[in-house]
Amino acid sequence: MGEPRDTLVSLTGVDLGHGDQVVLPGLHLGLRRGERVALLGPSGAGKSTLLGALRRQLGDSAAWCPQQHGLVPQLAVYHNVYMGRLAEHSALANLWNLMRPLAGPWCEVAELCDALGLDGLMRRPVGQLSGGQRQRVAIARALYQQRALFLGDEPVASVDPHQALRLLALIDQRHTTSVIALHQRELALSHFDRVWGLRDGRLVIDAPARELSLADLDGLYPDADGSTGEALSRGRP
Repeated sequence: MGEPRDTLVSLTGVDLGHGDQVVLPGLHLGLRRGERVALLGPSGAGKSTLLGALRRQLGDSAAWCPQQHGLVPQLAVYHNVYMGRLAEHSALANLWNLMRPLAGPWCEVAELCDALGLDGLMRRPVGQLSGGQRQRVAIARALYQQRALFLGDEPVASVDPHQALRLLALIDQRHTTSVIALHQRELALSHFDRVWGLRDGRLVIDAPARELSLADLDGLYPDADGSTGEALSRGRP
């Protein structure tokens, strides 16, 4: 039988890594349209590797918000957000926009910045912003791409819990499907449909969020107290 029609990505026994180094061997998982997936796991578990594989599979249908933001410190907030759709304009238009912002994109970016609490900062160089502000600029750039899917590598790591909820709500409003790496386990259970959990190079949790508890998610982390046996069996054959 073929994959369901709403399947966007299907990985069956795939080895993921970098060059000759395999980080996630024999990976099995599927992403369906409309799912909002929280990707959890300790540092070095392979979250960025998995997100990179999803980016390659999904191509231009997915907006991307990297962990290190990928911003140009010397450029203003406006120009960093505008770069999300740089390829849609001619080289001449992009050069003109660098010197004198185009009216249409300026209004579009201003609307996004207002929603993200960046109003009044459009002309400020990104290098002068706080870590939380830079993170919101990176999210704004991803949202500005206007794509159906959102892939984020810890896009709410530098903001407080209240702001994290607001940012995730904005992402949900503008994308039908998302996969977001994060460390806030409570958010994973309260805000997402599904949880993927990585540990020691394996996908050890692949289950609906409603079926999981904080204790299950604690089992992903080596320094968590107690047994991890039940948690590490979730989603396994």
